[in-house]
Amino acid sequence: MTDSALRTVNVLVIKTSSLGDVIHTLPALTDAVNALPGIQFDWVVEEAFADIPRWHPSVNRIIPVALRRWRKQPVSAWWGGEWKAFKKAISTEHYDVVIDAQGLLKSALLTRYVKGPVFGLNNECARESIAARFYDHKIDVPKGQHAVERTRQLFAKSLGYDLAQPVGRCGIDTEKLTLPSEQPPYLIFFHGTTWDTKHWPVFYWQELAKMASAAGYRVLLPWGTEEELKRAELIAAVTDSAEVMPKLNLTALSGWIAKAQGVVSVDTGLAHLSAALDIPGVSIYGATDPGLSGAYGQNQRHLYANYSCAPCLKRTCSYDGPRVKNPLAMGKGEYVEPPCFSSIMPGTVFEALEEQMSEAGRG
Repeated sequence: MTDSALRTVNVLVIKTSSLGDVIHTLPALTDAVNALPGIQFDWVVEEAFADIPRWHPSVNRIIPVALRRWRKQPVSAWWGGEWKAFKKAISTEHYDVVIDAQGLLKSALLTRYVKGPVFGLNNECARESIAARFYDHKIDVPKGQHAVERTRQLFAKSLGYDLAQPVGRCGIDTEKLTLPSEQPPYLIFFHGTTWDTKHWPVFYWQELAKMASAAGYRVLLPWGTEEELKRAELIAAVTDSAEVMPKLNLTALSGWIAKAQGVVSVDTGLAHLSAALDIPGVSIYGATDPGLSGAYGQNQRHLYANYSCAPCLKRTCSYDGPRVKNPLAMGKGEYVEPPCFSSIMPGTVFEALEEQMSEAGRG
């Protein structure tokens, strides 16, 4: 493409889910805007995450999709007209470039209804190789890299520019967030996640809350499910400085994150959101590999489980070696589960957080 053509290019991005994956796509948009001034993006995204593309100034139109909900209620989606409305919305405009940044069959199928040349990862690089059959242009982006870097390279090769910056920036416009009025220094603990093997033990969270309280910080505990609410209440019970937050939508919670002194998190989408906002953070990893999909941003520290079986990338722990007793249980006989997290103690986590906050000038 010529330079003048690139300045008017209209791009459709397909990246539907999950929370972390959607956030990981933002730096690629920032790269493209810096390389090709005037470029505009529309974005197909799951309805639950539709707020995220709105935070980037170069996103023009958001096209919500509800694949998760429609799979559970296919008849309702069909006869209720939602599927028909979505197909109309996605096929209204002719795009200069369509980028399937998901690389899955479900996202590739959506490109059938789009007008414009479709770019995506080739069959050796896509998460599901069958997805590449639906692309007009198959892009080679080697695996084994962080998800953000792979997406940045996919966009650069699809749109024809070189990556000028070694590290991507999400480019979130914080003025679009709902910022809280409260000012006292506070930390946020993201304790909830999906896999059992990604949960740091509650008694470690409790000890960490005590350390934060002794250092003069309030500790805020968000939640999204009843199970997470119960866990938050258990953590908050050990100190008056810890409090369970009300249930918030993503935009409201993002505002609280944007003003936090720091964040501690297990491997969850909210860790990626905190990193995208450049909030000093410490992320805790046992079963998963932060080298491929860890929190990506400034002032981030990843703590790895020091176990031979980690990262196992399994939802259920299959470790059959000796169990480690909880050294904080004071004779209660509890064991650390999953065992690999016995190598990441609260003192180590808090020390790392203080270092990150100090380096960022938030300590």
